[in-house]
Amino acid sequence: MSTDTDQPKPEQRHAALFDEQELPIPAARREDDAGGVPGAARVMSPQRDQVELRACDLESLLAPDHPARTVWAFVRSLDLAPLYACIKAVQGGAGRPAIDPAILVALWLWATLDGVGSAREVDRLCERDNTYRWLCGGVGVNYHSLADFRTEHEAWLDAQLTRSIASLLDRKLVTLNVVAQDGLRVRASAKAASFRRRGRLQQLMAHAHTQVQALKAELDADAGASSRRKQAARERAAREREQRLAQALATMQEIDKRAPKKAVAVKNEPPAGTPPAAKAEPEPRVSTTDTEARVMKMADGGFRPAFNAQLVVDAATQLIAAVDVVNSGSDMNQMVPMHAQLQRRYEITPAHWLADGGFTKLPAIEHLAEHGTAPMLPPPKSRNPNIDPYEPKSTDSGHLVAWRQRMASPEGKALYTQRGATVECANAQLRRRGLQQFNVRGLTKTRAVLLWHALAHNLMRMASLNIALVH
Repeated sequence: MSTDTDQPKPEQRHAALFDEQELPIPAARREDDAGGVPGAARVMSPQRDQVELRACDLESLLAPDHPARTVWAFVRSLDLAPLYACIKAVQGGAGRPAIDPAILVALWLWATLDGVGSAREVDRLCERDNTYRWLCGGVGVNYHSLADFRTEHEAWLDAQLTRSIASLLDRKLVTLNVVAQDGLRVRASAKAASFRRRGRLQQLMAHAHTQVQALKAELDADAGASSRRKQAARERAAREREQRLAQALATMQEIDKRAPKKAVAVKNEPPAGTPPAAKAEPEPRVSTTDTEARVMKMADGGFRPAFNAQLVVDAATQLIAAVDVVNSGSDMNQMVPMHAQLQRRYEITPAHWLADGGFTKLPAIEHLAEHGTAPMLPPPKSRNPNIDPYEPKSTDSGHLVAWRQRMASPEGKALYTQRGATVECANAQLRRRGLQQFNVRGLTKTRAVLLWHALAHNLMRMASLNIALVH
């Protein structure tokens, strides 16, 4: 029988509660203390400071059915001869060997599918991502080469788009009998604050010229090598800004030539009794960052510097057959040029051309009809609800009357529903892969980026349709 003297005192209980034997012990101490003690738990703790040496080939990094292997097979089917012809390093000559263009093409196709549009990011992924490492095959790349290659071969990319679709036409896998057109506004690599009017551009131009001259004089007077490099970099940056401003002023002059003549505002007060003059038109503005970008209304209703990317898609396969980039925010004048481009590329005339109401322009509809294509566009609605837009007008030509009747028929309406299920899907796929904003400047470079997206999109569509690649 226990007594009160057998119970631990309060201070003893307190000491036992915080005894070291009852506290959690770090792994290192637990291993040391438990070494060789019978009944102690044996565990394997992480030893992250040990050095490992693994034997692994790059081929084993990817599964046999990995999509990157499809990309590489597609690249091998392309005509790379023009790219090899641009390489200056030759066998038996001096200098470092160039990166195989097949590697650069495969990297950008996969990066486009992966939603990566930055050359620096592709460079980093080539070091740590197994897919990019496999595509490189042990060849080192840098972001300078990647960035230059992406935008320098716009003509070659255009030729490959034509070649890939033409091969499918020859094999009767694509007909281009029914095509659909759509435009998507893509944000430019410029901010709205970069747009300036003529007077401000001239001020900035004068300031930039003065800065370049001052930096040149400072560079000539400085004898230190390190300082000269810094000054040279500053002088080069100032010179590039001066060139951009000069280009902006040249663009302003082109805008003035294309714009209709407007009345010049008179500074003096008009005579008494003179009717008030019309409100003066706002002076045009040009971006000092990207002189070819224009402010456009975007899908969310806002206005931002952007480009208008045009897509023509085969309705049966959703393959992109033609692309273009313009700096006009309206689609109304883009149907005739894209129709001519498609005919020039493939020497074929589509039977039907599907487009939304933004492309509806009566002269363009007549043009397509005269060239053997039936346009499928909704007629513009009148403000008067009593006027039927499908009813022929007294001023309509025969082509316009046929167009209205065709769009009013059940067959025409059923055919027109294919537009949303074809070109709109391609539009959504491109946006999902990162075509929200261009990270390059100018119409030529943005068109090259759009061509990368078109080739990558067609590659995945061919894979999903189980269309064999042409070698």
